[in-house]
Amino acid sequence: MDRREFVAAAGTAVTGALAGCGAFPPGDDPADGNQTATEWATSEPIEENLEDPETAEDGSYSVSIEPMGEVTFDGVPETWVGNNGSWADMALALGVTAPKALWLPSRYYTRYYDDIPNVSVDGSSISALYSDGVGKEQFYDLDGDVHIFDPNFLQNRYSGWEQADIDDVADIAPIFGNSSFTHNYDWHSGYRYYTIEEAFAKLAKVFRRADHYNAIASVRNDFIRNLSDVVPDDAADRPDVANIWGSNQPESFYPYHIGQGTSYRQLRDLQVGDALAKAGVPDFYDTRGQIDYETLLDADPDVLLVRGHEDKSRSEFEDKVVSFMEDHDTASTLRAVRNGEVYRGGPLYQGPITNMVVAERQAGQLYGADADLFDRQRVGEIVNGNL
Repeated sequence: MDRREFVAAAGTAVTGALAGCGAFPPGDDPADGNQTATEWATSEPIEENLEDPETAEDGSYSVSIEPMGEVTFDGVPETWVGNNGSWADMALALGVTAPKALWLPSRYYTRYYDDIPNVSVDGSSISALYSDGVGKEQFYDLDGDVHIFDPNFLQNRYSGWEQADIDDVADIAPIFGNSSFTHNYDWHSGYRYYTIEEAFAKLAKVFRRADHYNAIASVRNDFIRNLSDVVPDDAADRPDVANIWGSNQPESFYPYHIGQGTSYRQLRDLQVGDALAKAGVPDFYDTRGQIDYETLLDADPDVLLVRGHEDKSRSEFEDKVVSFMEDHDTASTLRAVRNGEVYRGGPLYQGPITNMVVAERQAGQLYGADADLFDRQRVGEIVNGNL
């Protein structure tokens, strides 16, 4: 980009909805925080007619997203620096090159693409922004054409960052993003969140790849319909799951209620029950505390979903985590352990492709679905520009 311009319209609300997306699509309204997982509305098909933003006479164009408001681009970005794997997955789906850097590249699980023809990402080529903090000098060194992250995340999650530092980074290249993977940060309460599809559409406009978005939207619409067909109509036939975070040989866990945010998307669409919430076990975001096997036994879920192990295959997870539970005096008495219903819990960060891979995997584990729920061949074609 010859000239980089960041325009921040402070307090500007994004009032227009994306094509086919309401202000808060089903299951993602942050005002509905008291609903149980079985009450979440499931995802509806999305429109496939997104258009790239109009350009001005000088070739510039603008895209709006909260909390930045209108962000102006003088040309289509070629390189970028991002927050997490959600944005990286979206960019891949748009046929855009991998980011120069992410906060934690190790949490961008590129093995999800192993079964998608002609799609791969070299994770080792992505630099890590975070190492005992995030330094401003890194952004100067990386010199990306756009920074895809929520500036409030940077200011509130890392010490030493002030608005003046954010402005300095914005002088390098525009800042554009929103933290939607969870709805539990107090600092995010003043502005809206985005679903996977909404954020994906926003990023498509930034890179002017509406054609890629529409092609992926078609695949996702088929996937959403296929997924809904897998889920039993009767809630009694859907399992209660405990969503926890644990180590390789876990003696204690961080408990997570199934709530809002894109990291819970597949669980809402699969309409599982929340065993921890039903048993009155506090959510991690309320207490920052851990629970032990005795507490898990009180909830005694049908299924245990253990987060923090997406870097492992199913067999590696069984060798490291499940076998430990099976040999543990208390863990072995849990219904989920006895019945062989302990699985990887899915990633924190999900984009359109990642979500389909993870949701399909868990649909098979929870409901026995044995068919492909989305067209991997078509996804590979889209990523490679065959639209």
